[in-house]
Amino acid sequence: MKSAPSPAPSSAVLYAGAASADLTPPGSVFLHGYPHVPRYSTGVHDPLQCTALYLRSAGQSAIILANDLAVVAKAFSSDVRRRISERTGTPPEAIVVSCTHTHSGPVMADYVGAARDSVVPKADPAYLRLAGDRMVEAAVAAANGATPAEAGLARAKPEGVGTNRHDPAGPADPDVPVLVLRSLRDHTPIACLIVYSMHPTVLHEDSTLITGDFPEFTRRYLRGRALPPSCPILYHMGTAGDQSPRHVTRANTFAEAQRLGENLGRAIEAVIPQIAYRSDAALRCRHAVLDLALRKFPTVEQALAAQARVRARFDHLSATGAPRQEVRTAECDWFGSEATTELARAAADGRIARALAGVMPAEIQVIEVGPWKFAGWPGEYFVEYGLALKARSPDTFVIAMVNNTLQGYIVTEEAVAGNFYEANAALFDHANGPRIVEATLALIRSGT
Repeated sequence: MKSAPSPAPSSAVLYAGAASADLTPPGSVFLHGYPHVPRYSTGVHDPLQCTALYLRSAGQSAIILANDLAVVAKAFSSDVRRRISERTGTPPEAIVVSCTHTHSGPVMADYVGAARDSVVPKADPAYLRLAGDRMVEAAVAAANGATPAEAGLARAKPEGVGTNRHDPAGPADPDVPVLVLRSLRDHTPIACLIVYSMHPTVLHEDSTLITGDFPEFTRRYLRGRALPPSCPILYHMGTAGDQSPRHVTRANTFAEAQRLGENLGRAIEAVIPQIAYRSDAALRCRHAVLDLALRKFPTVEQALAAQARVRARFDHLSATGAPRQEVRTAECDWFGSEATTELARAAADGRIARALAGVMPAEIQVIEVGPWKFAGWPGEYFVEYGLALKARSPDTFVIAMVNNTLQGYIVTEEAVAGNFYEANAALFDHANGPRIVEATLALIRSGT
C-alpha cells in the first residue's frame, strides 16, 4: 500500500475513529421486508450491527452510521442525530444514519401503503429506544477514539452478485467505492466504508433467522484477509431500487448469501492493496432540504381493477410453471398494486397528508473526504439516478436509505410506464429523481 510522503499541517490533518454496537433485538421479532407472511424470528444467524465512523478535519466533523436495518423513520433519525450532536459536537446535518436495507430485521417504521397488511405489526417503541441508544453509543465511542489518519479510495467491480431486477441486461452500477481510513502513525486500518447498489434480499419469506443477508458475509470475508479481524466495516446500500440478486441466485438460502457476499468480498480484497493514501483529505459537509411532489393517485375503483389484473397474471404464471424469476416479479407487481390501492384510499381519507408530514422536507447531505464525495439520499432510488449523478460528478457516490424512508421509492418514468412494482408502491412522483440529482450537484458546486 502506498502512503503520502509527509503529514499535512496540523490544522488540516484528518482524524478518524470507528466503533460498532450490537443492534440485535432481544427475543423474537417480526422480520420486516415481505408482506402477508407472519414471519417471526426463531433465532439469530448473525448479529445486526451499527457501525459508526467519525471524521474531523479543518474545523469540521462528520459521523456516518451504517445499520443492519431495513429503514429508519425521519423522526427516529432526527432524535438520534440530535443526541449524537449533543454528545460529540458534530452538527446534526453532518450526521448520516443509513440502513443496509436487510429484509431480515425488525420493523422500524410504519408504511401508509401497507396499512391493510394485518400481519405486519407496528414498530416496537421499546426496540426503537434500544436501537437509538446503541447508535448513540457507537457514535460517541467512534468520536472518542479518533486519531490522526490518512484516507484512500479504490473502486471494486464485482460480478455475479446481482443485476437489474426487471431486465438482467438493464441499467446497473458495478462500481463499488471502497474507502479505507488508517492510522497515520502505524498504518493500521481504522475503518472501511463500502457502498454497493444492490438489494440485500437473498433471504426470502421462508427464512426466520435474523441476519444482515449477503453484506454480512462480505464483512466476514474481508476481516482477517484484506483487513484486520476487528476492523469496523461500514456497508451502505447505494441506488438499488431496481437492483436485486433475483437473477443470479440459485436458491434463497444462507449458502447463496455466503456465495454472493464472498464474491463481493473478493472483488474488494483485490483492490485494497492498490489504494494510495493521503493525510490531507480535507473534510467538508453540506446539506439541503426540499419538498418533493406527490405522485398522482388513481381512484380506489381504478386501483382495485388494476390490482385484479395484476393478481390474475401472477396466478396464471404460478399455475403454468413459469420461471421462478418471472413469477417472483409478477408477485412483487401484485404487492405494488396492493400498495397503490391503499395509497388511493389514503389519498381520499386524509392519511396521505399525515404521511407526508412525517417525511417532508427531504434532506440531502454531501460529505466530502478529500476528492471523494458521499451523497446521502433518503429513501430508495432507481440506479439510473446514481449513474446520472456520477456521470456529472465522477468521484461522487450515493448512499441511499439515509435518515428517512420517504415511504418507498423514487422511480423512473419508464418504471411508471411499465407499471413496475416500485412505481406502484411509491408515494412520490418520478420527476423528483432529476430534482434530487440537480440539488446534489448544486451542493457539490457550492463547495468548490
